[in-house]
Amino acid sequence: MKIAVLGTGGGARAHIAKLAGLGHEVHVGTRDPEATLARTEPDMMGTPPFGSWLAGHPGIALHTFADAADRAELVINGIDGRNAVAALSAAAEQLAGKTLVDYAVPFIYNPEIEHPWPTPWGVMPTLDPCDSDSLAEQIQRALPDTKVVKAFVTQEQATVVDPKSIGGGEHTMFVAGENADAKQAVTDLLTAYGWSDILDLGPLVAARGMEMYAHMHSAIGFALGFGTHFGIKVIR
Repeated sequence: MKIAVLGTGGGARAHIAKLAGLGHEVHVGTRDPEATLARTEPDMMGTPPFGSWLAGHPGIALHTFADAADRAELVINGIDGRNAVAALSAAAEQLAGKTLVDYAVPFIYNPEIEHPWPTPWGVMPTLDPCDSDSLAEQIQRALPDTKVVKAFVTQEQATVVDPKSIGGGEHTMFVAGENADAKQAVTDLLTAYGWSDILDLGPLVAARGMEMYAHMHSAIGFALGFGTHFGIKVIR
């Protein structure tokens, strides 16, 4: 399958490498390919520059967001949550009719709030939207001809692409969206990644809970030790 991964951060790289290893034709999207390849410093999370990573992964093509989406049958959104709607809207024509898997979190970094939550990298980001809307729903409204599925967002992406690295894979992945065929396509991809417990949460409104879980995921991670990968299991 031809799959586009939009974004070049650590999470996107996990998907790019896994998809290539599974034999898919992978196209990577970034805002400005030349600027991305010219960077020589790590990003805010300490991730090495994409150009040096890409040099070790021959056969992966780097495009603009729109060009990558145009070449793909299925698209994975790893664009930073604050910029996702605008960036995806600019590629609306190329995304029309396609399944878009969104794992972005609508974080507001370095918020000025009355009761901050200190973390190893500074104040915990806040979420916007929250409670009465979600980033996934905003994307769907901006792209009515695209089949948006929220998934992957409740795990580190390195675990999403390798679920059996945690507890032999005995944990749960969630999907939500309005289109049954699109959710099935995402479920098929997750199955290829190695997931066996995939829980359909129903319509895209469930993305609100999936995105808000980001804070609980962080709290568990801090308790286990920063950098520890883990999974959660829904027992039923």
